[in-house]
Amino acid sequence: MKALHCLSYGEPPELTVADIDEPLPGPGEALIAVEAVGLGGFDAVLLGGRYQERPSLPFVPGRELTGRVLAVGEGGDPAMVGARVAAIAFRGALAERTVAHLSHCLTVPAGMEAAVAASFLTSYATGLYALEDCGRLAAGETVLVLGGAGTVGAAAIDLAKAMGARVVAAASSPEKLEFCRARGADVLVDYADPNWRKELAGRIGGGVDVVLDPVGGALSEAAFRSLAPRGRHLVVGFASGEIPRIPLNLPLLKRASIVGVDWGGFMQKEPDGNRDLMNRLRALYDSGALHPEPSSVHPVGAVADLLMGFLERRSVGKPVVRVEFGAS
Repeated sequence: MKALHCLSYGEPPELTVADIDEPLPGPGEALIAVEAVGLGGFDAVLLGGRYQERPSLPFVPGRELTGRVLAVGEGGDPAMVGARVAAIAFRGALAERTVAHLSHCLTVPAGMEAAVAASFLTSYATGLYALEDCGRLAAGETVLVLGGAGTVGAAAIDLAKAMGARVVAAASSPEKLEFCRARGADVLVDYADPNWRKELAGRIGGGVDVVLDPVGGALSEAAFRSLAPRGRHLVVGFASGEIPRIPLNLPLLKRASIVGVDWGGFMQKEPDGNRDLMNRLRALYDSGALHPEPSSVHPVGAVADLLMGFLERRSVGKPVVRVEFGAS
């Protein structure tokens, strides 16, 4: 089969199409014919060589996909063969076929197009795990979403509105702020303005209850200082490329919490809890409470540029790669 190989880390990485052996599904795994792959900031950091783990070269990148189950390994449910799924493969998705554990697959609702299915699972499951499980967000509370036009940020806006919260979306350009407004954000904050925290306090009349932070860097401390007493700062990631160092006197004085959000770790270490989370996510979608936006769709040859779009903060939403090798 054909697959995209990463030959060297870099910004951009060295990528090439290669012919490799088709993978075999192990116990509890599914072999999936890949239709499309969603790219996110994680992929850019990993392929840039800045993630804490570096797979041995060469390797097939990509971890989020949609496709159809061709076969299942030992112990897998044979009824899944033929099902169209959204799945997390962790690595190897940018290929004609890949494997994923069945517990990391969600049957795609009828009518969900590939541009949604390939970008839905990571962002929405991370957002739900962050806001509901880690942040205990309640109806009527106010949540500040940093990177509101990013992959997790956009999903968090949608989820927080579905949970009855007031949403403050922060982003760095008029285009991104307009995207957040269209997603349903109640208040918009441009954090390119050095006085954004003061402006935020004046506009909402106090502090926020929850901060959802996939950005890190200098924004994190300012956002934490925007919390009300008993607020929760949810650490999702570091899209800025900088891990912040928040002085620990701040949580003490604010009586506030810093909570780590690692959905990937949760789904691997607590499979029963993750299955419950996936069921809750599917129920929210089926109820009509969620409105995932179709992503932009690109050919395989655009992967390197898409990765640079994340690093250069050009990306809006989550781009999807159509897995058709040789297509333009």
